[in-house]
Amino acid sequence: MTKLGLAAVVLAIAAAMTSFLIFAGYTPIAPTDVIVLSLFLVNVLFILVLIGFVVAEGWSLIAARRAQAAGARLHIRTVGLFTVIAIVPAILMAVVGSAILDRSLNPVFMRDVRNYLQHTVDAARLFREDQCRTLLQEAQLTASDLDRGQALFTTDRQLFNEFFTSRIKALSFSAAAIMHPDGGIEAKVDTGATLGTTIVHPEPNDFQDARSGEPLCMIIDAGHTFAALRKLNAFNDMFLYVARPIEPFSVDFPRQATRFVTLFDAFDNYRQNIQIAFATMYVLVALIMLLSATWVGLSFANGLVAPIRRLIAAADQVGSGNLRVQVAVNPAEGDLAHLGETFNKMTSELRLQQSRLIAASNLIDERRLFTEAVLSGVPVAVFGVGPKGQITVVNPSAERLMPQAQAGAAGKSIDTVLPEAAPWLAEARASNARLVRGQIAVNRAGRDRIFNLFVTTEPGGRAEKSYVITLDDITDLVAAQRTAAWADVARRIAHEIKNPLTPIQLSAERLKRKYGRLIADDHDVFDQCIETIVRQVEDIKRMVDEFSAFARMPRARLTPDDLSDCVRRVVFLMRVGHPDIEFEDRLPQTPVMANFDRRLLSQAVTNIVKNATEGIAAQGEIEPLKGKIAVLLDVTPDDLVEIFVTDNGKGFPSENRNRLLEPYMTTRAEGTGLGLAIVAKILEDHGGGIELLDSADGRGACVRLYFPRGDVARAAAAEEGQPERAQESAK
Repeated sequence: MTKLGLAAVVLAIAAAMTSFLIFAGYTPIAPTDVIVLSLFLVNVLFILVLIGFVVAEGWSLIAARRAQAAGARLHIRTVGLFTVIAIVPAILMAVVGSAILDRSLNPVFMRDVRNYLQHTVDAARLFREDQCRTLLQEAQLTASDLDRGQALFTTDRQLFNEFFTSRIKALSFSAAAIMHPDGGIEAKVDTGATLGTTIVHPEPNDFQDARSGEPLCMIIDAGHTFAALRKLNAFNDMFLYVARPIEPFSVDFPRQATRFVTLFDAFDNYRQNIQIAFATMYVLVALIMLLSATWVGLSFANGLVAPIRRLIAAADQVGSGNLRVQVAVNPAEGDLAHLGETFNKMTSELRLQQSRLIAASNLIDERRLFTEAVLSGVPVAVFGVGPKGQITVVNPSAERLMPQAQAGAAGKSIDTVLPEAAPWLAEARASNARLVRGQIAVNRAGRDRIFNLFVTTEPGGRAEKSYVITLDDITDLVAAQRTAAWADVARRIAHEIKNPLTPIQLSAERLKRKYGRLIADDHDVFDQCIETIVRQVEDIKRMVDEFSAFARMPRARLTPDDLSDCVRRVVFLMRVGHPDIEFEDRLPQTPVMANFDRRLLSQAVTNIVKNATEGIAAQGEIEPLKGKIAVLLDVTPDDLVEIFVTDNGKGFPSENRNRLLEPYMTTRAEGTGLGLAIVAKILEDHGGGIELLDSADGRGACVRLYFPRGDVARAAAAEEGQPERAQESAK
């Protein structure tokens, strides 16, 4: 296709140049009509062939543009540039050539010559018209003179003829006659001049014009003589006929000038034909050159854009992630071939770097997964903190520990998520030590927890360092240590106090028996004092027994049992004992099997419900209210049994409420401070714990008792087909 197009371009240019040379007369071949028509047809044929090649190339270009092929826009811009470069000079040369040809074939002085000749013709015409008017005026004067001499015409014809002749000669007429309309001549005069003319009989229309007085001259003698015909009013239907020769110059020059103007007009028409012929030849040559330049531009653009298109397509594949693509290199393309080789080297280097990066990324991912696995497996809460205090890493233990971190702690400030750790983080920033440790208390959702805090940083002297904050929950450990310490104290106190109580009581009773009859005065006082001693000893014994019970709580005997029935019985007894309080038990209707000690757990639930009634009573002393206690039993998806006891009473203090779980810590004056401690010990023996919370509506207290359900209970529930979890409606 390219070779055929190139051959067509060469032949078309050769045909155009040959046509120009023949038409301009630079060859022995004469530009006859046949030759010119043949050349015109040949050039038109080549133009059509070139149009076909250009349209074919243009269509392929448009198809590539519609298909959004790589480099299509560059291709169009290149072709457009070549087309503009070809069209603009062609238009400029057409305008300049047309102006030059017009100036060459129609100079300014030629237009002046034509105007001069036209004016000369007009002057000759005016001169002849003036001669005609003079002839008519003189003929009218002669006719008037003859009318006055009409009497002489009748009386003396000879004298009249002499008068007539004298007037004709005086006015330089060449011939004159008095005639009738039928052609008869009454008198005539012939001056005998060299330019004399014969008398020509006028036409009947001429006599009619003379009667009406029309100022008309008759041209006779081949245009060399003017003749006039005037009516003689004094004569009976007679007319004066006079003739005078015209100057030869005024006759011949207008003819020559008119002929010259005609020739000039013919030349002007020929000039227009020449301009049309040259314009046609120029248009043909310009079209051939324009189409040739367009096709050459298309071919050049194809050769230029083809390697660029390959590079663009390859770059698109590289952008899509394919680094194995290679560009075909043609050494004949020069610098573009070098560009293709450079691109191939670049993709090879990128592929090598990608392989190395992938290997490094895989290694980093493995280490990250290992680190995440380690962090997710440890119970310690871990926070990664950036140089500006923003949280970068949070492990699952930290997310469970901090509810607000579950909403997305990453990116937030550590001062917002964990403000309790801010002083220790500031100390770590201010000091050069790699490790700062301390202990903090954190309250979240009404729950107080105690943590050992460690702030570590990376080694080095960088100004901006990252930090790792670890929180180890030691709440249960502290509670266990305090419980163990109080148990040891209770054992010692019980041992030391219980020994003298019995002798004191026995001595008081003996005094009452031996000396009660002998005391005459104040016998009642004596008996009251003895009873007071006995009663106080009993109270001390009861206190010592509680000390002993706390110190040596019986170990729980866990057996599969129905926890729902156990709680329901406790609620029933408390409802009977406190009819003024509204009890609401949200317990599953089906048995909830679990491993627990019914006696100890009943004691724990009873103690919690009893505390709830006391809290309502304490609040009732402040303001009247309708007491309400709700007991909820639930089983979590991870088989954790939960018992919630909620009341609308006085509630727990907001600070140090977890210390109520320690022995001998109470907010009531009559309390011993061992009730919640014993409940905590019972739940601890069951593998669970107790939490002191606020009620959901913010009024009153909520106590959460929880312990694991146990494998035996799950197996029993599976055998009996009982549900593992209380229905949501029970809540």
